[in-house]
Amino acid sequence: MQLKLVVIRTGDLLKLVEFYTLLGLPFEYHKHGNCPFHYSTNINGIVLEIYPLAKGQPVADKNLRLGFAIDNFEEIIILLENNIVSPPTQTDWGYMAVVQDPDGRKVELYKRL
Repeated sequence: MQLKLVVIRTGDLLKLVEFYTLLGLPFEYHKHGNCPFHYSTNINGIVLEIYPLAKGQPVADKNLRLGFAIDNFEEIIILLENNIVSPPTQTDWGYMAVVQDPDGRKVELYKRL
C-alpha cells in the first residue's frame, strides 16, 4: 500500500496556503473535473490538496494532524512563534516542535537531517 492523497478543507484558502507555503510547499491553483478550484502540491509522490469547505461543512476539521520534515527549521520556528503548541524538543522520532495551522490543526515540524 502507498499513501497517494491527503485533502484538507478550509474556510480561508489563501491563509492556509500561505501557512503551508512557509513550510516549503510549492502550491498550484487549479481545477479538474467537476471539483472546485483548489491548491495542490506533490510531496515525494503524495498529493496534498487544500480545498474550500464542503457544502454543509461549517468549519474545518481540527482533528487531522500532519507532520513534515522541513529545511530551515530554526528560521521557520521563529516565524511561527505565535503558532507554537509544543516548543522544539528532541523526541524518539527526531528534533521537533508542534504548531497550529490557521484552522487550528496541529502540525508536527521535524528538523530535516
